[in-house]
Order: sequence, then structure tokens, then C-alpha cells
Amino acid sequence: MKYFTIEELKHSDTAKNKRIDNTPPPKVVESLNNLVDNILDPLREAWGRPIHVNSGYRCSALNRAVRGASTSQHLKGEAADITTGSKEGNKKLFELIQTLDLPFDQLIDEKNYSWIHVSHRKENNRRQVLHLK
Repeated sequence: MKYFTIEELKHSDTAKNKRIDNTPPPKVVESLNNLVDNILDPLREAWGRPIHVNSGYRCSALNRAVRGASTSQHLKGEAADITTGSKEGNKKLFELIQTLDLPFDQLIDEKNYSWIHVSHRKENNRRQVLHLK
């Protein structure tokens, strides 16, 4: 982990405001480390500028509070919603992830590049590319 920390991957304003303990268990920490080592750190290195994590790990209570999908990879520490701070930057980041041939499971353009969802599984990454409006 060169550019990202477990602290930022578990941070949530919603969890803080609702007093939800969003501490990941050891198995999830392992998945978060894999996500960072295989996707986020190589991406940040290539991007050359900071990338902000909007949402990383979500415990069940937090996932319900934000109305996340019951099958969300955020629950397993396998996903992060990231942004450069602009839609234009996010679009370039989305393209860069594909150009770098990073081992992602899902790469999702959320709401016309408002943010990017990227996930990574330890095995059998599907390399799905989606655009959600």
C-alpha cells in the first residue's frame, strides 16, 4: 500500500453521522489490500495525481444505510468508488484503467462519470465494463 490506507478505504461520513462501526474484519482487510495492490496503487502511479476514495469498505449496517445492493462488493472490501474531482478527469481515469489492463472485476462509469466504481476479486475477475445513468 503506497498511496492508499485502510483508514481512507473504511471512512464514511454516513457511518460517522449514524455512529456505525465500519471497522473491517481481517479477511476484508486482506481484500482491501488486494484491491489497493492490484488496482488502486498502480492506477495512482500511472495517473500521477491524487485519486479520492468516495466509498470503499461498507459493513452491512452501513451498506443498508446508504441503500447499497445486498450483493455489493463493497461489503467484501473488493470495491472502491473513486474520483479525480471532475467528470472529465473521471472519464480519463476510466479509460486509463482499461489501457493499463488492470485486473478489475467490474469497472463502472456511474452517472456520466460522476464517479467510477472499480472492483477486484482475488480470483476470476470478469472484466465487466458498464455505464450506469
